This record gives sequence, structure tokens and C-alpha cells, in this order.
Amino acid sequence: MAERPLSRWLVLVLLVLLMAVSAAEPGKAAEGFRLIGLGGGELSRAELESGTVVVVVWASWSPRGREIPAQVGELVRGWGERARILTVNYSEERSVVEEFLRGREMPAPVYLDSDGQFGRAYGVTSLPALLVLRDGKSLYSGRWPGDPDALLTDLLK
Repeated sequence: MAERPLSRWLVLVLLVLLMAVSAAEPGKAAEGFRLIGLGGGELSRAELESGTVVVVVWASWSPRGREIPAQVGELVRGWGERARILTVNYSEERSVVEEFLRGREMPAPVYLDSDGQFGRAYGVTSLPALLVLRDGKSLYSGRWPGDPDALLTDLLK
């Protein structure tokens, strides 16, 4: 009889581990997410499944967060005609993001990942992060590269 409770616990632990691994797999987006845009509108998974999309995931508290508006500007200037560039703020409240951006120009739409679901679904483990998607498939999901232009040139040949 002592084996039954142990077997149940073992099955439960294996299920939890399996769920954690599948949730952390980069590019495995959560079904039906909707991110609210700072300037209005929404971002859904369906919008990431069409064409080439470059997503910058950032937070104001990140040591490199202050550089993000300028870096996004460089991406828009260099890649804006070949890819849709957008940003996702990771797990901060709207008022914090608005205060951070006051007096700064963010040249791409900002969407709010208030609960961190988007970041977890795409395997974001450090900030800032860069995601490159083509027709919904992940070409890159990782930390901000030293040379984003070289990475994008290689990926988007």
C-alpha cells in the first residue's frame, strides 16, 4: 500500500516537469495571448504568424534598458522595410513604462507583457532579448546580440 502514494507523487512530479519543459521551449507560444499596446491596439499570436517580425523584449529596470529606445531606432532604420519591428515590455505596470519613456522616443510599438506570459512562452531568460520570427516560426530567441545587424543579416538572407 505504501507504493501507491509514492507512485502518485512520482507521476505528479513528472507531469509538473513535463509542463515546465514544454512551457519554456523557445518559440512555443502560449495559445491566445493578447498584449495591450501602450499606444492602443493589441498584439496577438496570429499577428506574429505572418511575415517577418523582430521583437525586442525589455524592461526599464534592466541595466541595458536605457539603451533600448536608441537600439530599436537603429533596427527600425536598418530593417523596418524588411521586417515588422515591435517591442514588448516584460512584466512592468503601464505607469512605470510610461514614466520610463517620458522624454524618450520609442520608434516602434510597445506592448505590455504585464504577467510575463509572452516572455515565458518565447523562452526569454535575460533582458534585453531579441526574438526573430518568420511566419510564426522562431529563427532566433535569445539575449540581445552584440551586433544585431550581423545576426539579422545572417538570419534574413
